[in-house]
Amino acid sequence: MTVTSIRKVFQGIADRRQMFRMFDRHIQRPNRWTGDDSALYRGEWFEIDEASHDYMFEILPPLFMRGDLFAMREYLIGSITSIFFKLSIDGTIRHFHGYCDLSEQGSLERMRGAIVERETRPVRAMTREERLEHIWSSTADDYRGYASDRWSEDDRGQRTIMLWSAGRGTILKLLADLTDDEVAAKLPVQLRHLPDVIAA
Repeated sequence: MTVTSIRKVFQGIADRRQMFRMFDRHIQRPNRWTGDDSALYRGEWFEIDEASHDYMFEILPPLFMRGDLFAMREYLIGSITSIFFKLSIDGTIRHFHGYCDLSEQGSLERMRGAIVERETRPVRAMTREERLEHIWSSTADDYRGYASDRWSEDDRGQRTIMLWSAGRGTILKLLADLTDDEVAAKLPVQLRHLPDVIAA
């Protein structure tokens, strides 16, 4: 699966249930315990509500705190852990969760900068990648998965999504291969007609 360095994976503000679900969006990945899956998580971020931010702060003593952020003591994979941000954006305090690789110098600052840059865009818009990530994040586990050995060798391990197709019924398709119409059909109504934006 190809991923970019820092990416928003959910549109809107995740409540506590959604937050916990997205902590491991890749739980169904093949060979879960045998490979280095850090690239799947490194750089993922999404917005959470204040109550969820405060709840996570109180679970365990943080690994460290720095002004507007704290790090979870437990690592997800390798040197990647949850970072919780409390940021002032356009005069409003907002809260975010991101996965940073603490072995990479400057990863916290890059994550903070990417979040602020993305959330201060003057026009609400979404890249195609953000649309696909939101679909993946909001689809129930029973309706998403990974291409098995029944798929071509090039497609194996890629994310799949189940959708309904007129004339064909329910089909399984690679997430990356969804048409613009299929993407629009899988998005919530309030996100379907947001303008496209070129990824930064």
